[in-house]
Amino acid sequence: MPSSPLAVVQAQLDAYNAKDLDALMHTYAPDAAQFALHGALLAEGHAQIRPRYAVRFQEPDLHARLLSRTVLGNFVTDLEIVTRNFPEGKGTVEMLCVYEVIDGRIVRASFATGETRM
Repeated sequence: MPSSPLAVVQAQLDAYNAKDLDALMHTYAPDAAQFALHGALLAEGHAQIRPRYAVRFQEPDLHARLLSRTVLGNFVTDLEIVTRNFPEGKGTVEMLCVYEVIDGRIVRASFATGETRM
């Protein structure tokens, strides 16, 4: 398992795009938490995080394209365009993802969702 914050977050993105649920979960600490940026808890621990991705990975066109990345110590911030299959059809959504990595695993992730384009 990669240990630098940059390597961990890149492994997470690679697993997401490969729809490899086990590899993705390996990048998260067992007690990791996901939040809406500056807001509500979305999921806590593998038992809640895994099903969120399992559903998402069923989307045939799912893919995250990295636009920019900033690393500051153990924090990694990604700006992405994510292709999704919405009920209305295929589209993209802007995502700002902030990850905190400790001991080679993501312990906290916060997400801000931008504009959706169909």
